[in-house]
Amino acid sequence: MSNLLIKKPIISEKSFSLAGNGVYTFLVDLKSEKKQIAREVKELFKVDVVSVNIVNIPGKIKRVKKGFGKRSDIKKALVKIKKGQKISIFEVEDDKKKKLQKEVRIHDTKAKKINKNDVEKEVIKEKNAN
Repeated sequence: MSNLLIKKPIISEKSFSLAGNGVYTFLVDLKSEKKQIAREVKELFKVDVVSVNIVNIPGKIKRVKKGFGKRSDIKKALVKIKKGQKISIFEVEDDKKKKLQKEVRIHDTKAKKINKNDVEKEVIKEKNAN
């Protein structure tokens, strides 16, 4: 079994918006502490940690077949790093989103240009017909 306290990064819309402000979100071991998390982030990602906030989320009780079951508890760590530094795991996805948004904008503007041209052609045809 691995000694790592950080299990995985949390990839969500909210975590990406926080990453833009230098705050990165990780799923961590239930027994981990702030100082341990800060030390591990510093070692793994080679960044300077400014602060660590922890959120304990108890598992929900759900109904299953003949009784009740419980989802496992989780612990999130919100790690703020020094301004100007980045963690590459979060930045790659962010760059892909930006590229997709640019492509959509380009596609939309091309579609608008084509529509304007079609309208102009129809107006010219109507004038010639009269």
